[in-house]
Amino acid sequence: MNALDLESVHFESANGTDLTVGLAEQAIWESAGSKNEKGVFFLPNIPTEEVFTAPHKDKVDGIVYGTKPYVFNGQLIKGFHVTFKDGKVVDHGAEEGADLLGRLLDTDEGARHIGEVALVPASSPINRSGALFYSTLFDENAACHIAFGASYPGTTENGTRLSKNELLARGMNQSTIHEDVMVGAADTHVTGITKRGEEVTIFENGEWAF
Repeated sequence: MNALDLESVHFESANGTDLTVGLAEQAIWESAGSKNEKGVFFLPNIPTEEVFTAPHKDKVDGIVYGTKPYVFNGQLIKGFHVTFKDGKVVDHGAEEGADLLGRLLDTDEGARHIGEVALVPASSPINRSGALFYSTLFDENAACHIAFGASYPGTTENGTRLSKNELLARGMNQSTIHEDVMVGAADTHVTGITKRGEEVTIFENGEWAF
């Protein structure tokens, strides 16, 4: 993924999802492994299926539909949708928990922007289980997802060494929350647009295309 040198990723599904996510400057795709401050390799989340990176907080446009219920403060948000313009949620709704979704998005200024975009195949064991675990660390492994709120500094080059203002300059979102919501479907198609303007199929019918 890093070798593709992507500028953005475009999500499409038959449910109406049509979302373009521009990536933060010098964004890095990460996966299961990480290194601590002493350089020791470890796995922070087990199980894990995701490959993720940082969106640019001002370069997300389109509409996306939730494909799994989301548990927020112990309550469910079901059948939600959000519309982005210039990185910010400008419209939202849900079949259940619409007011709760609104409260989440009103947490602070950064809560209406996203700090993570992640790719997870529909064939993941968590998804195939059909279970809702009521724990984001498990449930996020069921589908491609986005996260309202803060970016992870480690998803931009040398980000852990940068100041808040330096991170903001790269498009990294700042917020007090980081809430992952599942948006991947069995027919999800993801197209990557490289910095050279080339299109690359990344996901086809909910699965990795390479």
